[in-house]
Amino acid sequence: MILALLLGASGSALAHPALWVVKDADTTIYLFGTVHLLPNDVDWHFPVLDQALEQSQSLYVEITDDEPAHMTALVMRYGIDPAHPLSGLLTRKENAALDAAAITAGVPGGSAALNVMRPWLAALTLTVAPLLKAGLDPAHGVDKQIKAQMEKAGKPVHGLETAEQQIRFLADMPPAMQLSFLRQTLRDTAKAQAELTALIDAWKNGDTVRLAQLENEDMQQYSPRLYRTLIVKRNKAWAGKIATLLKTPGTVFIAVGAAHLAGPDSVQAELKKMDINAARL
Repeated sequence: MILALLLGASGSALAHPALWVVKDADTTIYLFGTVHLLPNDVDWHFPVLDQALEQSQSLYVEITDDEPAHMTALVMRYGIDPAHPLSGLLTRKENAALDAAAITAGVPGGSAALNVMRPWLAALTLTVAPLLKAGLDPAHGVDKQIKAQMEKAGKPVHGLETAEQQIRFLADMPPAMQLSFLRQTLRDTAKAQAELTALIDAWKNGDTVRLAQLENEDMQQYSPRLYRTLIVKRNKAWAGKIATLLKTPGTVFIAVGAAHLAGPDSVQAELKKMDINAARL
């Protein structure tokens, strides 16, 4: 998902992320947690995963309409607000922190570029900019690679959401909630690298307990409303989609951000409420 950006430390590594399966008499649905940014030299394929991809007749990812021009138009529409500059919304101390964070993250244009953004976009930019500066490209994300593999095989790829829906999860947050998101991002700047490295290590090892601690519990603590919006509500919706897919015979592969498949509010937990079991492979 657009919010669950995870950073991997450089260096070759063999990963074995978590994979689940949901089955009934004539339908098989695989659930796989992805990371949206990853170094090129991380080998995350393993036999059971490759077999699941080969057997699947179609793929569902979070979004498919993420062409750069479309995303830029959406960001301009929902994320830019020069009439209400950030400098007027933050305290003097926070503005100084914003200046420092922009330099540290390598934001093109520095804090001046951030100043015309709405708080949600400034927070996201400060999260993503250092990853891009380090040479990580969203085009190399696991979800992108799986999508390309399935398209090459001539299999249909569907989106669980649209790009506009994802952006509006953030853009439609009340102003106070957006500012809270930005302030938390500013407070976490110094420890962001270590936290992101820990997240990717947990993903590589298929450690969903650790993933939930690092990602979901942290969000729950500093912004319960944001957690409900970005994790709980979406997981419920996706579980409902999976329940519907189970009514049609066939084999489907679903790849979503790993944070959605970890913790007590995971997609699997929502499925269990509907008496649908997701078995770990």
